Amino acid sequence: MSAIDHLEAEGLGDLRPELVCPSCGGSGLAIFHEQDNVPVHSCRLVESREEALAFPRGALRLGFCGHCGFISNTAYDPTLQDYSLSYEETQSFSPRFRAFARELADHWVERYGLQGKEVLEIGSGKGEFLVLMAELGVGRGIGIDPGFIEERIDSPAADRITFVTDYYSEAYAEAADAVVCRHTLEHIHATGALVRLVRRSLRQRPDAVVLFELPDVLRVLDEIAFWDIYYEHCSYFTPGSLARLFRHAGFDVLDLALAYDDQYILIECRPAEVPSSAPLPLEEEVWAVAEHVARFRQGFAETISHWRSELARAREAGRRTVIWGAGSKGVSFLTTLGVADEVEYAVDVNPYKHGKYVAGTGQRIVAPEFLRDCAPDLVVAMNPIYLDEIGTQLASLGVSAELVAV
Repeated sequence: MSAIDHLEAEGLGDLRPELVCPSCGGSGLAIFHEQDNVPVHSCRLVESREEALAFPRGALRLGFCGHCGFISNTAYDPTLQDYSLSYEETQSFSPRFRAFARELADHWVERYGLQGKEVLEIGSGKGEFLVLMAELGVGRGIGIDPGFIEERIDSPAADRITFVTDYYSEAYAEAADAVVCRHTLEHIHATGALVRLVRRSLRQRPDAVVLFELPDVLRVLDEIAFWDIYYEHCSYFTPGSLARLFRHAGFDVLDLALAYDDQYILIECRPAEVPSSAPLPLEEEVWAVAEHVARFRQGFAETISHWRSELARAREAGRRTVIWGAGSKGVSFLTTLGVADEVEYAVDVNPYKHGKYVAGTGQRIVAPEFLRDCAPDLVVAMNPIYLDEIGTQLASLGVSAELVAV
């Protein structure tokens, strides 16, 4: 039984033959999850509660490809998004995330001998990772991102980096010793087109290495982590669907791994005239992805009900609730649940977010220090990987709230 047959047999997906997979080009996607009134940006800095409540909305229509296992938001409209305006995505204010980024940069520089070499980063954000690589020995860097802010970079190594405030395109498809792309491919709807563009840029560079990092949707489906599904992420990969995309585009997949408490996929590739078809141990079959999709669809309503009940009980008991994490997870958590009244504030360690508001639901974003006076009873962490870090900070502030994670 094929993956699509599995979904149809269980009555779990609306097969749409006219839809084409942006990753493999296969015809027919099964729509398994739909949601309306989703904020089209999760990391935009919103200046007022009124602006937050009136924030532009879009729709989610998640379609599963039975040919390659890729999942796409078939209702995605790229014209609704602009990453050049007040976009604040950086996670580098977390010590845990900084340590992970440095370890990854060091691993890639050492493993592929990038000391003194040239690295091009697609979607380089505020430039922190490329600067790390330069500090670890990379000779020259090119970072491409519409949301880059020059004043945020403070490192002598930045003198060896050229930052381009724009979107990656044919105009910037330069050959380099390494092409790095972290947490950007999931924001691209035309995933196949982008990876093929990278491949064309390396036609004369068979020795180049391509290094991508992005979320693993298998975990999202298994945990029914609806807070990890939002408009900005229009493309959702499993390890297998990601490897199949790169092979289809003309790359040999050298390594495929999970990282950051198995939340992220790391893929490492080289250009190849005839890519090897041998799957790596982490790659799952497409039919297995269908089973994860079915599990998500079956458990979604119960998971939503659980969280609404938990937050409602806290409110009825007179307990003050805040969330910790005012980024994409926090926006999705609050807007999907529709619990604007149950959660008073959103806490974030990123100082550039303080005093701003959560898109869609309007909670004010506050610094951790605000909790001394706010004295919450319940803190809901938007990512369990930060529980120790948050617990330590709460203790240092003298805040004795109950701390739980999604």
